[in-house]
Amino acid sequence: MDNLKIYLDKDINKDLIKTKKIAIIGFGSQGYGQSLNLKDSGCDVVLGLRLGGNSDKKAKQYGFKTMTIEDAVKWADIVQILIPDEIQAEVYERQIKPYMRKGQYLMFSHGFNIHFKKIEAPSDINVIMVAPKGPGHTVRSEYLEGKGVPSLVAVYQDPTGDSKEVALSYASAIGAGRAGIIETTFREETETDLFGEQAVICGGISALIKAGFETLTEAGYSPYMAYFETLHEMKLIVDLIYQGGLADMRYSISNTAEYGDMTRGPRVIGNESKQAMKEILKNIQSGEFADEFLNEMKSGCKKFNQLRKENAEHLIEKTGQEIRSSFVWSNKKLIDREKN
Repeated sequence: MDNLKIYLDKDINKDLIKTKKIAIIGFGSQGYGQSLNLKDSGCDVVLGLRLGGNSDKKAKQYGFKTMTIEDAVKWADIVQILIPDEIQAEVYERQIKPYMRKGQYLMFSHGFNIHFKKIEAPSDINVIMVAPKGPGHTVRSEYLEGKGVPSLVAVYQDPTGDSKEVALSYASAIGAGRAGIIETTFREETETDLFGEQAVICGGISALIKAGFETLTEAGYSPYMAYFETLHEMKLIVDLIYQGGLADMRYSISNTAEYGDMTRGPRVIGNESKQAMKEILKNIQSGEFADEFLNEMKSGCKKFNQLRKENAEHLIEKTGQEIRSSFVWSNKKLIDREKN
C-alpha cells in the first residue's frame, strides 16, 4: 500500500486561489456549496448560468453576479463545471470550448467526462479536479460549522506547471483543508466513485434496506417496525462506523448484535454478491456503464423515469413519510429546494 499523504490548510498556499477569477458553471448541489464557500473565503466568483432560469434567480438571492456561460468563460481564469454529467459534454462543446484560452484551468468535481473522453480539452489548457467526498449541501453546512468535507484533487493536464497548487488552494477555499485532501487520478476517482455509488453506498445499501423491509413485511410484521429496524437505525449505525470504522460500531452494539453481525452478515453479502460487484466494476472500467447512462439520458429517460416511479411508490417510502411526519427527533435540514 502506498503511503497516505493528506494535505491540510497548513500545507497549502491559501492565497493563490484569491489571485484567480473563478467561474462556477451550474448552481445545483455542488455549485451551491462550492460557490458560497469560495465567496466566504474571499475568492472572486461568478456563476455561469442560463440567465432568467431558476438557478440564476437562486444565485442572485445569495448576492452572486451571474453571467451567460459564454461570458463567464471569457472572464474567468478557472472554469469549474458543476452541471450534471450527462449534459457536460454538449455544454462544453457549444458554450465553453470556443471561448477558452491558453493557460486557463478547466475544473471538474467528478472525472466522468474526462476519463471516458466525452470531453477532450486542448493541450494548452490545464485540466484539474477537486472532488468533495460529500454532497454540496454538506460541503456548505460543514463549512459554516468551521469544519470541512474531505476532498480529492487530481491533475490531468498541466501545461502551466502549477495545476496541483491551484487545485489544492481551491480545495482549501471550500473548506477541504480543514478535514483533509488526498491526491488521486481522474481514472481512479471516476471508477471507484461509480463503483461505490452502484455497489455499496447507494445501490447496494438501498437494495439491502428494501430487501430487509420486504422480508419482514412479507412475514407479517408491521411495516412501521420493519422501517425502524431496516432503515431508521441505519443512520445510527453508520454514524458509529463513520467515527471509528467497523470496530467502533461493534464496540458500541450488544454482544448479540455483534455475534449476529459477524456470523450472518457474510451469508447475506457472500461470494455471489462479491461476484456481482466484480461484474459491476468491469462494466464501469470498460466504459459500458457510461455509454448506457448517457444513451438513457439522450433517449428520453424512459427506463430511468419508470424506475424512479416504482421506487417512489414502494411501501417503505409511504411508511417513512408517515413516520417522519408523526415523530420528532433531531433532523437538521440541509436541503431547501426553493433556495439551494
